[in-house]
Formats: sequence, C-alpha cells, structure tokens
Amino acid sequence: MPLTRVRITVELVQLPPNSLRVGQILSFSLRDAAGHLLFAAGHALPDTPQVRDLVARGPFVQLHETREYQRALAHKLDTMMLQGAPLAALAKAQTDFHADLRPDRQPARTAPVSETAAWSDLQSQTQQLLRDPERADFLARLSPLLDRVLARLQPQPDSSLALLIHDAGQEPLDYSTRHALLSLVMAEMTARQLGWGEGRRRTLTLAALTMNLSIGRDQDQWALRTTLLGSTEREALAGHGDKAAEMLRAMGVDDDAWLGAVRLHHDAGPGPLHGRSDGELMARLLRRVDVYGARISPRRTRRALSAAQAARSVYLDENHAPDEAGAALIKAIGLYPPGSLVRLASGEEAMVLKRGHSANEPTVAALVGRSGTPLTAPVIRDTRLPTNAITASLAPHEVKLRVNMDALLKLY
Repeated sequence: MPLTRVRITVELVQLPPNSLRVGQILSFSLRDAAGHLLFAAGHALPDTPQVRDLVARGPFVQLHETREYQRALAHKLDTMMLQGAPLAALAKAQTDFHADLRPDRQPARTAPVSETAAWSDLQSQTQQLLRDPERADFLARLSPLLDRVLARLQPQPDSSLALLIHDAGQEPLDYSTRHALLSLVMAEMTARQLGWGEGRRRTLTLAALTMNLSIGRDQDQWALRTTLLGSTEREALAGHGDKAAEMLRAMGVDDDAWLGAVRLHHDAGPGPLHGRSDGELMARLLRRVDVYGARISPRRTRRALSAAQAARSVYLDENHAPDEAGAALIKAIGLYPPGSLVRLASGEEAMVLKRGHSANEPTVAALVGRSGTPLTAPVIRDTRLPTNAITASLAPHEVKLRVNMDALLKLY
C-alpha cells in the first residue's frame, strides 16, 4: 500500500496498516494525523486496544525519521519484477513512487541508521520471507537476506547480540521471526568459535534460518496460547524437521548438510561432535541453539528464564553430562551474553553490553540502583571489581524498566 503524505507543519507520511507490532521497540516516533506525538522513539508499543487500532489504521511518522517508505518501494518493485515488468517500467515506478512522497525533490540521503532501526528492518524482512515459504522466489530472497544479516552482525557482534537477546525476552509476539534471527546469529558465532570456514558456517546459518520453516505460523500462535499444547500440536512439532527438509528439497536445495541439519535439529542426540556427519553435527549445534533461544523467550504459559538458567539447560545434555555443542555455544556468547540482565554485588541491577575476557566479567551498564529506583542515566560498571561483581543472573520480568537500547549501546 502506498504511503500517504500529509501537508502540515511537519512533513509526515502514514505507515502501511499493520506494518508495526505490539511490543516493538520503536526506532522512530509515532504521531497522529495532526503531527501530535503519540509514542516516542526508543519505547515499546504497549498491548492495548487503542494501540492495536492505531497499528491497524497506520500511524504517522516524520518522513526523515523512517525507512518504511523505502521498504514499501522495495515491495512494489519486487512485485513488479515477479510480474515480469521491463527495466524501464521499474525505473519509472521508482521515480513515480518517490515523487508521490516528495513532489518537490528526490529524497535526501538519510543519516546512518541506528542499530535498533537496522535490526528492526532485518526482522521485518525476515518475517516477510518466512511467512510465505511457498513463494517461487523463496530461495532467491533467502540468500541476500542472510548476507544482510551477516554484514550487520560481523562489525558489531556484541551490540547485535544485545539487541536480539533483549528483544527475545520481551512480549511473546512474532516468536518465529525473533527466534529465527537469534538462532542464525548464535549459530554463526558458535561456528566461528569452533573455527569453521565460511562455507561451512553459511550452510549452518541457512539451516538455522529455515529449520522451523514448516511451523512458523504455528509457533507464533503457540507462543500466545494460554494452555499447554495438545496431542495434535505436539505431533506437528515432532515432525516439523522432516517437513521443513522436504519443503527445502522441493524448492531445489540439494545440500545434504543443510537438509540433514534441518531434518535432525530436534533429534540429534548427545555425545561428542567428532565423528558425526556434517548434517548431524550441525543439527546438534542447532538443537542447543534452539533450546537456548526458547528458554530466554516468554510464552503466555510461562516467563522467560534468565541467561544463566538457559545456559545450564544447554551446557548439560539429556543425560546430565557436559555437552560439547552446548559448551561451544556458551563459550561463544558468554554465560552472561550481551542483552541479558544481572545483579551486582553493590545491589544494582544492570544489563550486559559486551562480552569480557572472562565468562563472569562482561561490560555492564547499571540501570537500577541498590534501593530499587531506576538510575537517572545508565552507568558503566567494571565487573572485575569486587563491589561490581555479578552475583545473580536475572530474568527479564525481574527488572521493571523499559530500556532505550540505542542510548544504552552508545555507552561503549
């Protein structure tokens, strides 16, 4: 749907209906048609009937703050390409689209995009891809998306992980998309920790992004259920690896390691990684990644666990013995990964911003004082000092505070 321009004191555009989601951390401020501020950037959209109505109608934003019109343009061009439009028509459509938005001039170059906005954009692209796996161009869209995610991750792995870990612990909305992105990132970091080459890492990350391909919509619904899964749902869950692998093979995927990793990611058993086929080895890594991501994500039926609790669930295998794949994951992301919450010896509550040289000495920012009152501004604490040592890992619900992640990530 094209964006609607409104000529008032500030230059506004209307976002497409349902282009935002409840619980999303805003990378731009939302306004009404008169330009009045409704929700400021950096805050989460609350789950209220009024907000759901606003999202359904499409709120207004200042043009310079948003990249939604760029996404709408990309969607329009993508649709035209699928319909076989000639290059001249694509060029004209791009010009016409820009002219509809800003008839007086072409859009100015935008300022560098914040980390929050960049990952929100990638999350939107991932959702658009995974919600429609039957599209003929699924694989053609999958590879470029993976490239964009890795390009964002590699220069700043700690800030990327912080945003995804923090986001995972919020509302149980769009679970399948959040989980897929986080799984991809954790798989890439674990493979790097193991010293894998680029080709092998790429196969693993493709499998991470597609391992739940057959149950994405189901996962979103299950996360919002107020009752436990029934026998029908458990049966679908048990067979989803096989079905996802079949879907990929039908699309033309012939990489045995990719297909094997997807097919076995719920079934690859414990034990040493050495001696396994590539598919089974990758499946075991994805099993631990999958479990960890699920543990730190809430459902309507349960709260998210703390990072340390999630780490324990993957560090020990099904036989309660040390798990090699789980240990590799925890070594890669840390016992207290960026984005997780901790309590310090001082009594303060803090968020981890960056992994440290030691597993229990990451860089953190204090958010809540020892009295339980939020600090006026976050403060970096050195966890190597006894007074700032980490004494506990906290679950998201234990810290009653909305966090402006962009502001927080600028501290280091």
